[in-house]
Amino acid sequence: MKYIIVLLVAWIGIPGPPAESLYVCKNVKINLYSKAPIEDIEATSTKGTSVYNSATGELVFSVPIRSFQFEKALMQEHFNENYMESDKYPQASFKGKVQEHIDVNKDGAYPVNVTGVLDVHGIKQTRAITGSINVHNGTLTIVSEFIVKCADHQIAIPTIVFHNIGETIRIQVTGTYDSYKK
Repeated sequence: MKYIIVLLVAWIGIPGPPAESLYVCKNVKINLYSKAPIEDIEATSTKGTSVYNSATGELVFSVPIRSFQFEKALMQEHFNENYMESDKYPQASFKGKVQEHIDVNKDGAYPVNVTGVLDVHGIKQTRAITGSINVHNGTLTIVSEFIVKCADHQIAIPTIVFHNIGETIRIQVTGTYDSYKK
């Protein structure tokens, strides 16, 4: 796990950032939900990792696609093999920047706008995502909800099951961050 965090810190691309400006979450919870006429689809992962640099506003996320757990094993199998092609595209990621300056030394709830690149299914797409950063006693909680269109990331839905699967996926992200300790 420490290796993943080091990679995320390196991905931010900051040579030697001060440790006090880095915040890390090793168990980001990501929920995906799609409303469909026949059966809703829902899955959750708590295997996401993320690093936030409060000095620069840079924020990165990464989640293994196979870490999403479904209620039904067959749904999980179809998700990984038929739609997300998890062997070919094992990770989804986001690299962006929080547009607002957050005072991590002052408790409060801060609405934020983050712009960056969402990489899902091998397709990178520039996104503007809203959310909030809550600061409490030196711990940060980042929360966001946004929509991903399957077509935007070339996730094919076969015609035979088109009515079973929604064209959009609602993504909810929650992560609690602690100051990074080297």
